Amino acid sequence: MEVILLERVPHLGQMGDVVNVKPGYARNYLLPRGKALRATEANRKAFEERRKEIEARNLERRREAEAVKEKMDGAKLVVVRQAGASGQLYGSVAPRDVAAALGEQGFQIDRSQVELARPIKTIGLFEVLVRLHGEVEAKVVVNVARSEAEAEEQWRIGRALIASTEREAMGLGEEEEAEIDTEELVAELLEEEALAEREQEAVEAENAGEAEAAQPVEKAEETAEEKPEG
Repeated sequence: MEVILLERVPHLGQMGDVVNVKPGYARNYLLPRGKALRATEANRKAFEERRKEIEARNLERRREAEAVKEKMDGAKLVVVRQAGASGQLYGSVAPRDVAAALGEQGFQIDRSQVELARPIKTIGLFEVLVRLHGEVEAKVVVNVARSEAEAEEQWRIGRALIASTEREAMGLGEEEEAEIDTEELVAELLEEEALAEREQEAVEAENAGEAEAAQPVEKAEETAEEKPEG
């Protein structure tokens, strides 16, 4: 579907550009949010006639977005989620969760404005971009933790907390621990868990095979015992 952009849209084009987009993207996002018009002949003509008015309105929206950016930039958000000792969440943190956390601080943000490449699936501190306008963005820090107390500790040390039992199992001292990259540690722990699961499955499969092989022998012995003496 061809549309006329009414403001700059990242990765798409500048105001006034006629671009081709997927119908769903146009109907569900660009058109209802006033970011574009259908590129009909009538709309093309109307846009050119009102270009100066649209440019002035877009400039005003940008100024409003910049005012919000001044207040929002660097905002610290806390999202509490259940997670295992390795830091892996039982679930994830998605754009709607970030938008909700911003709402608690008085910012009215739609989840579509929160730019996350993929949902957050581990505890820790994450910098997230919020699109306030086509040319204005703010960055906030999302602190994902298992409790408010843990979140406070993560703010203090500037990184995720992994359970002490996990650290001790890896033979880490306090100095070594401080130098560890959290994402690498979590990845290693998950890889170890997956390997352990595969090994357990292999053992169970081997035991099951031995049990099946033993069944004919047991049945033959039972038949021999039941057979009357001749």
